Amino acid sequence: MKGMIFAAGLGTRLRPLTDECPKCLIDVGGKPMLRRVIENMHSAGVGSIVVNVHHHAQKVTDYLANNDFGVEVSVSDESDLLLDTGGGIVKAAHMLWGDEPIVIHNADVWTDLPLRDMIENHVETGADVTLLTRDSVSARALMWRSDGRMGGWANLNSSDTRPHGLDVQNLRAAGFGGVHVMNPGVMDTLVRYATEKVFSITPFYADMCGMLDIRAYPVEPFRWIDIGKPESLALARAQTE
Repeated sequence: MKGMIFAAGLGTRLRPLTDECPKCLIDVGGKPMLRRVIENMHSAGVGSIVVNVHHHAQKVTDYLANNDFGVEVSVSDESDLLLDTGGGIVKAAHMLWGDEPIVIHNADVWTDLPLRDMIENHVETGADVTLLTRDSVSARALMWRSDGRMGGWANLNSSDTRPHGLDVQNLRAAGFGGVHVMNPGVMDTLVRYATEKVFSITPFYADMCGMLDIRAYPVEPFRWIDIGKPESLALARAQTE
């Protein structure tokens, strides 16, 4: 099984910590977040991992080259242009194709969720994509049907929806937790969808949810923290003490 870790972020909300250190190498409980995610994916059965790099790209590349994680790790270099999540996957597609599900994980997501359980659920349901979801903290949210399949995306403070004209009345809003499991066949659809180099994966999921079986996997009852802000970084560090 193959995987990808998004580790290219600028970490602007964590400055000045990220002025000299890439966000993915910030220490949480005695380990850089990137190591935590690699180890979590490896323990869940991922045998080959692609890490994208941009901010302090050489520092991340050197860290990966100088450490043994017990798993094959490759680099997708976005030094010249930060491609966002959708563009990042497309650039790395040639390293991700295979016969098994692809596990994709943000490097700034700390969670004690058993990743193997999420992967097994993905296989059991027959979904094309499974997204980790959590209670929405924003008016902009993914919208979910009662059967757990994605209905689309909406800005709940306006009439802006994807697909256009989506009726959200009977749909549940939930945020995306930055961990997804994707069937390899979805990669072909994603590559055809990409009309620009830089784009987010979220609009792709919203636009394609009528054609693809995209399902929610809830964080609850496990913990989930985005370490991208000083207060949430402190919370993640407290959880690992």
